[in-house]
Amino acid sequence: METVTISPKFQVVIPKGIRDNLKLSPGQKVQAIAYENRIELIPQRPLREMRGFLRGINTDVPREDDRT
Repeated sequence: METVTISPKFQVVIPKGIRDNLKLSPGQKVQAIAYENRIELIPQRPLREMRGFLRGINTDVPREDDRT
């Protein structure tokens, strides 16, 4: 786990290891979400890049008897 410092302008620098691991690039947009007591940054990806990312997911969902 890496620690970052919040600047006086409330900016943070994403550590290089994380940037490289997530293949982030300068100017890329991220969604900032407050979840419980933490901040999550979720990279926005072009829709074309997301094609097929759910391939192989298990789609079996237990259903109630009246929903069959």
